[in-house]
Amino acid sequence: MIARGIEQCRIFDDALDKNRFLERLGNILCETQTLCYAWALLPNHFHLLLRTGNTPISTVMRRLLTGHAISYNRRHGRCGHLFQNRYRSILCDEQPYFLELVRYIHLNPLRANIVKNLNELDSYPFSGHSYVMGKLSNDWQDTNLVLELFGSMVMSARKRYHEFVSKGIEQGKRSDLVGGGLVRSMGGWSEVKKHQKEQVPMKGDERILGNSAFVSRILSQAEENFEKRHYLKTVGMNLDMLAQRVLKSTELKSGTCGPPENTERLFKLEAYYVIGP
Repeated sequence: MIARGIEQCRIFDDALDKNRFLERLGNILCETQTLCYAWALLPNHFHLLLRTGNTPISTVMRRLLTGHAISYNRRHGRCGHLFQNRYRSILCDEQPYFLELVRYIHLNPLRANIVKNLNELDSYPFSGHSYVMGKLSNDWQDTNLVLELFGSMVMSARKRYHEFVSKGIEQGKRSDLVGGGLVRSMGGWSEVKKHQKEQVPMKGDERILGNSAFVSRILSQAEENFEKRHYLKTVGMNLDMLAQRVLKSTELKSGTCGPPENTERLFKLEAYYVIGP
């Protein structure tokens, strides 16, 4: 997840701006049960690596960006848009990309020369790296999952994680991790040409970071979900119709599920998963 200031303007002027943003981010993530594994704040943009829960990522980001823009504008006496267009979100294949993205995001302050070296990054408060290293703590960043991938003992896991991050410094900016698409997902044109020569079918999408099979699966699922939602709308499906279907399929009669409010809650829950966003 990447959001940039409009016309490359600053979205953080000082530590107070950043701390207010982090407080808002933490509250929203906890309220929506959205997991955060990596993050970094830079003067004119920020990066987040999130796993969504029941709340759509669009809702999470709308609350975060709107709240920060209002707070920043009020504090600095400005008006108008703060962020450049819509935030940029990329759906990634967890298996091959998770740790690479954690490392890449956490190294952003070092690549931007905000900190001088990795030792300084270890205690830098505006990147998730220092929290994985245990120098700082909060109640909304999931550092456990990252460390578990490096070992079961926390101290040794942190050491291995630190070595892993250190090896990423020389890689610099990686175009294959900042966007989806066929070329990026396959690691460059050389890999694409290799598969073309072998006449291997490939598919890419700018919104997805993963190999051809992963991209195809995600797009197929999205198309299937869209068709289901479209069908329900065309037949005029609503909550009352859905309630009757649930009662009929479970052979229940009105009032047999306990108090009316419990029955209504059951129908609303069912409707959310079937025709929800």
